[in-house]
Amino acid sequence: MGMMSAVSVQAGVDDKTLVVGFDAEYPPYGYMDEDGEYTGFDLELAQAVCDIEGWTLEKKPINWDSKDMELSSGSIDCIWNGFTMNGREDDYTFSIPYVDNSQVIVVADDSGIEKLTDLAGKTVGVQAASAALDLLQSEEEGGQKELADTFGSLNEFADYNTAFTELQAGALDALAIDVGVAKYQLNSRGEGFKILDETLNTEQYAIGFKKGNDELCDIVNADLQKLADDGTVEKLAEKYEIADMVTLKADGEDAAQSDDTEETADTEEEAAE
Repeated sequence: MGMMSAVSVQAGVDDKTLVVGFDAEYPPYGYMDEDGEYTGFDLELAQAVCDIEGWTLEKKPINWDSKDMELSSGSIDCIWNGFTMNGREDDYTFSIPYVDNSQVIVVADDSGIEKLTDLAGKTVGVQAASAALDLLQSEEEGGQKELADTFGSLNEFADYNTAFTELQAGALDALAIDVGVAKYQLNSRGEGFKILDETLNTEQYAIGFKKGNDELCDIVNADLQKLADDGTVEKLAEKYEIADMVTLKADGEDAAQSDDTEETADTEEEAAE
């Protein structure tokens, strides 16, 4: 069935089902709510695309470190769940980017850790197979292996809920994590944690399709723009409190913002004269 799905998707989703692979413990992008239903910004956006096309959305939780195997085998049609495209451009066919995301460090308020150099000798947690882990292992330009080499240890976890529990218990000194997930965790867990002002880097989220699956990617890209134009993207971004991170805008919005900026500059220049 997985292979049949992969073939039909290449032909234009003839089976009318979009199988989305996601990390079920990655709020606010994909997670299980209090009613036991899978939800999140990415999953609701995927549902909106399926509504446009008349497809059925199949939400398939996966182990994040098995995402490539799931995609290559055809058991999922795409990876849609806070998936970083930077550094992976040659490995997948990516949609247009829709979220700007920074990798940040979360620590306890009373940890005494205020900047990245304070992490020397500390125990830092990170999700396995995550962009944060890739970054901390990278020696390329922009990589943070030199920083990670100063840590006492870098511990990998299957999901960030478990990692936050370890941080709360004092077994970890810090977490390297996406800023959107960090904000969600801090909001849901209450006081006691903070995000360091210094970020590890900035990256972009996009939907990852199997390399060469341009047909499905093009369909989804067109639908994403429609959802930006009709206000759905903005509505979902506000619901999940990531409006300041979403880059997918309605046609003409960027131009309008640019015009507003120019008008403001002209006004300030006239006032100065």
